[in-house]
Amino acid sequence: MTNDNYWRLIPLLQASGCVQMAIDRWLLEQHQLGRHPPALRFYTWSPAAISLGYHQLRWPASWQQLNAGGVLDLVRRPTGGRAVLHQGDLTYMVVTSGLAGSRLKAYEAICEFLIQGWRSLGLDLHYGTAGRGYIHNPNCFGTATGADLVTVDGYKLIGSAQLRRGNAILQHGSMRLSPDAELFKQVFGEVMTPIKLPFSQQGNTLIQTVVDALTVAAGNCFGVEMVMQPLSDAEWQEILAHSSTDVIEKK
Repeated sequence: MTNDNYWRLIPLLQASGCVQMAIDRWLLEQHQLGRHPPALRFYTWSPAAISLGYHQLRWPASWQQLNAGGVLDLVRRPTGGRAVLHQGDLTYMVVTSGLAGSRLKAYEAICEFLIQGWRSLGLDLHYGTAGRGYIHNPNCFGTATGADLVTVDGYKLIGSAQLRRGNAILQHGSMRLSPDAELFKQVFGEVMTPIKLPFSQQGNTLIQTVVDALTVAAGNCFGVEMVMQPLSDAEWQEILAHSSTDVIEKK
């Protein structure tokens, strides 16, 4: 998939949605320019947020009210797709290049590490089968397309989105681990089916278990060494200089 024999692994990070999106966008730009190796990272959102797809122009007025009331942030992703509620979830991000074929083939090439990693934790995942009707549902987790991963009983565990810039690809996705059913209903007006995970860990222990398993799987799937390297002070300065561009202003 890449001529590089290592990928940069950025440590698990909790931050606001606008900061997380700025990091993802910066990593893609740097990789496209040949200044940065392929990268993998995992992160969580604090405070809770709704991320909107890059081309998503309409959303319920109630979301703006929740945003104005300080319940959650509204943030725009650099990738497409529909809205995702980020609360009780874990997000993965891959930036790489050299993937041939269609967009769906690239999804499959990248998602293989998610399938293998979750299988090592005792959970089998497969691709969704929803057609184009998904575009009428504002909730990303309301349907599962060929770019999404669901459990054998139909629960959509991972929803992913992708952005290409030349030969470079950014793919990130949300894994619903311990979502708040009440907040989900408040945002989408739907009752959420709870996830049945094959292990009993919760909170930070659960997140670290998943991160560790997926990191090992990524190294195996991509045939590379994962080298842990936190963001430097200089990198943070570049990233934060543009972080405000993803925020949806409160009204």
